[in-house]
Amino acid sequence: MSREILLVVDVMAREKNVSKEVIFSALELALASATKKRFSEEVEVRVNVDRDTGEYETFRCWQVVPDDDVEFPNHQIALSEAQKRDAELQLEDFVEEPLEPVEFGRIGAQAAKQVILQKIREAEREQILNDFLDRREHLVTGVVKRMDRGSAIIESGRIEALLPRDQMIPKENLRVGDRVRAYLMKIDRNVRGPQLILSRTAPEFLVKLFELEVPEIEEGLLEIKAAARDPGLRSKIAVKSNDQRIDPIGTCVGMRGSRVQAVTGELAGERVDIVLWSADPAQFVINALAPAEINSIVVDEEAHSMDVVVEEEQLAQSIGRNGQNVRLASELSGWTLNILTEEDAQRKSEEETTGIRTIFMQKLDVDEEVADILVQEGFSSLEEVAYVPLAEMLEIESFDEDTVNELRSRARNALLTEAIASEEKIEEAADDLLHMEGMDGATARLLASKGVVTMEDLADLAVDDLVDLAGMDSERAKQLIMTARAPWFA
Repeated sequence: MSREILLVVDVMAREKNVSKEVIFSALELALASATKKRFSEEVEVRVNVDRDTGEYETFRCWQVVPDDDVEFPNHQIALSEAQKRDAELQLEDFVEEPLEPVEFGRIGAQAAKQVILQKIREAEREQILNDFLDRREHLVTGVVKRMDRGSAIIESGRIEALLPRDQMIPKENLRVGDRVRAYLMKIDRNVRGPQLILSRTAPEFLVKLFELEVPEIEEGLLEIKAAARDPGLRSKIAVKSNDQRIDPIGTCVGMRGSRVQAVTGELAGERVDIVLWSADPAQFVINALAPAEINSIVVDEEAHSMDVVVEEEQLAQSIGRNGQNVRLASELSGWTLNILTEEDAQRKSEEETTGIRTIFMQKLDVDEEVADILVQEGFSSLEEVAYVPLAEMLEIESFDEDTVNELRSRARNALLTEAIASEEKIEEAADDLLHMEGMDGATARLLASKGVVTMEDLADLAVDDLVDLAGMDSERAKQLIMTARAPWFA
């Protein structure tokens, strides 16, 4: 009988192109399933097949659990009882008792056969998937096999993949039998159906299409640094040349636009702007907003944003239809972009100057003239006045050394006063917010430092505001706000 087992394993492994270990594991499950049928109650059975001889042993198993947690005596045993058999047994270990093995030739039941076939099918799917992944293909080409609730099942060779409805290009109408390309977005090993999840809207799909059409990218002469899409309408890619003799934009466009047109055709007519990448963020943004002409750019490193100033007649073009141009440029560059006219920029600059001047006058106790000198010299905060190198401040012609030292001293005192006030707010919050259900000390102190000191302050916030302030997930933010608002409905 043992020889028969080895023969079956060998034949099925060759026939189904899976490892012998998979067949052995399936046989063990099948034999265990057949053995369980001897018992009227639910029991745990383990079968061990010797990989060399084909001989097999069968055991009934009980899992060791705490004395008070024995809910299923048929396959659980109390720790004290187990240690009477073997003093070294611990929780989660198993106690095993040999059983008379079932005859392999009598298994015959469909259930056992199904277990083996199911395991083989799973192993085949895994093997096919691994073979596909080994090829490191990111672009999947296949045929629409069927439609399932708006999503498309794509057949590519021996693999089935899922193209969800929300990953299709808008207004795209795929039919059974259509040949499509898509980007491999992720692999979901927890589903029974298609495990490859595809996308035709991801920016990576655009990049892979250009790699397919432009051989210079694969050769390393050109590089796509970033991509942004409004699927089916418009997209932008940023390209960089690693060879000074090559024009990156012209190379991607191709002779008479042949290369970019091939990509556009695959993307249902999506217009593609090819942008020259630059290591200078401001220059990169200027390139990304083309064809709009930019007058000037003000970069705010701390907020990671830029104020882009354009002429009045360039405003509509720089923003684009429904904000499309500036949105794509922002995604491409990774910076928040604010489009302003000269008039808007002047007004904003004046407002900022007035605000800084007022802070200096109040916190440093100086007149408008001194505050104006500080603003004109480029100072924008108390920290800069307090800690900028002394030599740099002494270069200001309007100030002598005594004035500079006095200003630095007042700035440091003002900062210290603010820090003490902030600490007091935090302590106040600990007494109020900490009593609230779901609140913890760290979150309460963080909120207090942002000015949310009481439950009433918290109740006035919107969910999005709290998410931004505390960096928590929206579900917890919603729960905390509802708890804070509970007194309103009491």
